[in-house]
Amino acid sequence: MTRRLLLGYLSLAVLVLLCFEIPLGYIYSRSEKERVISAAEDEAESVSAFASLSIMAGREERELPARVVHCAQRIGGEVLIVAADGGVLAASHPLPADQARDVTSRPEIAAALGGHDAVDVRTSTIGGVSYLSVALPVTHGNQLQGAVRLIVPTDAVHSKVHRAWLLLALAGLAILTGAAVVALVFARWTSRPIVELERFAHRLADGKAPTPAPVTSGPPEVRSLAATFNQTAARLAHLLEAQRGFAAEASHQLKTPLAALRLRLDNLEPDLAEHARPHLTAATTETERLARMVEGLLAMARMEEGAVTPEQVDLDELCTERLRTWTPLFEKHHAHLVLRGVPVGHALAVPGAVEQILDNLLSNALRSSPLGSTVALDLRHPAPDRRHLHRDGRPTWVEVHVIDQGPGMTAEQRRRAFDRFWRAPDSPKGGTGLGLSLVQRLAHASGGEAMLNAAPGGGLDAAVRLRSPVRFGGPGRPARMQLRRKTVPEPTVQAPV
Repeated sequence: MTRRLLLGYLSLAVLVLLCFEIPLGYIYSRSEKERVISAAEDEAESVSAFASLSIMAGREERELPARVVHCAQRIGGEVLIVAADGGVLAASHPLPADQARDVTSRPEIAAALGGHDAVDVRTSTIGGVSYLSVALPVTHGNQLQGAVRLIVPTDAVHSKVHRAWLLLALAGLAILTGAAVVALVFARWTSRPIVELERFAHRLADGKAPTPAPVTSGPPEVRSLAATFNQTAARLAHLLEAQRGFAAEASHQLKTPLAALRLRLDNLEPDLAEHARPHLTAATTETERLARMVEGLLAMARMEEGAVTPEQVDLDELCTERLRTWTPLFEKHHAHLVLRGVPVGHALAVPGAVEQILDNLLSNALRSSPLGSTVALDLRHPAPDRRHLHRDGRPTWVEVHVIDQGPGMTAEQRRRAFDRFWRAPDSPKGGTGLGLSLVQRLAHASGGEAMLNAAPGGGLDAAVRLRSPVRFGGPGRPARMQLRRKTVPEPTVQAPV
């Protein structure tokens, strides 16, 4: 921000200096041009008057040569006097014979012999005079006696104009330097509290403990903004702490009475009549559902307690492990679970996130799958795109899809499926409405996203997209890993949230 403010101040200063110095330089150049022309015309008039008197007295051959030489030496240029018939009366410098014969071909001399003053001025690109010639008629009364031409050197004028432009440039540079120093001080004074406020906002966004931003420096508007930010951050921290505390405490407090309730229901089973057993089964089912909901709230509360840095996990290995873990449960419910797709290697995820995501998605797919159907655990890369490729050509993202053959969801249901406690009207019994919400939060915490799409053959395609590491493997290690089939213990499957 400091650089942008400084650039803005300097741009304004440069614009003001250009608007001031360029007109000033051209005004000075024009005044110097007019001054040297006026001095040359005065000198030409003096020579013309002297030549008229000499011609009237018949002393032109004796007086004029010395006069033009003296005048030429004084002005440092050339002086030429011609008669009315075009003959050369006097010249300060020797003229070749061809130039002496064609002297009347010069436009300024021809104009002077016609009774008109003539000034030939040629200027340089920055306003300096690079050539000056003045020609005046020599007259006595109404009688034309000849013409006088002066060529004045312009080196001095040209140098003065260049010096003036140089002085203007140096003065502008000095002013710009001073403006830059003042602008830098002002920009730092203005931007420093904003930068500090941005740093504290980033700390708050990263989930770190909010600390008050300084409100003692900077413009009054920035100090007021910092004070408002501190109040907002404190209120937000209080609300988040209250929310986490309520979820965690309520969940913990509910676990004990739920366990006691389940135990009492189990103890009632031997003493119940046959016609009352369905009611006991329904009560037990709702108790289990409430217990799973409490576990889901606990999981969300633990996840929201602080930001966790994503780490590299082997998706191929994790999917193989979950396949072996869930296959017996799918077979028990007369369904099939298959692993397909391409090896995708590593991805970035918070510890334990991929396992929880897969357990929730597979649990939902199992509940909604009809008998004899197949649920596919599919690993793939997104469609190739230059924006989604690392420098080494590998895709930036990897995806894990869980595709079932159940009834699926409408577009509106897929949009609301990630809301807490929301369940589709025709969803199977036993869910809590927290599983997909937890999946989405775990995906976001890992830097990815969760998606629900309609499966091509009917059913639901639940996908999680995770970012692949910037670098993978070491020297001599392949860029992609093959699926590794290794023997893993078959842990007890617990119904996920």
